[in-house]
Amino acid sequence: MEEAADVELYGLVAQRLKDAHARVRALDVSDAERAALTRSLLMVTEAAKRDLPEAARRLARFVADLDGLGPTGRTTG
Repeated sequence: MEEAADVELYGLVAQRLKDAHARVRALDVSDAERAALTRSLLMVTEAAKRDLPEAARRLARFVADLDGLGPTGRTTG
């Protein structure tokens, strides 16, 4: 049963990483800002190899931060 939950979490994290990468690519930001965001996502990807639940938490925080950015990469609100 635990193995099935791990597979499901892995699939969820993989899809959310893919979506986050697409969002980062779509931002109107400098190449340096895009590279920094991409590095953050790569660190989450690496973390998923060792600690999937922690990677899911880190990805959730990253996506929440992205949600606070407008399409220009600037903080909204």
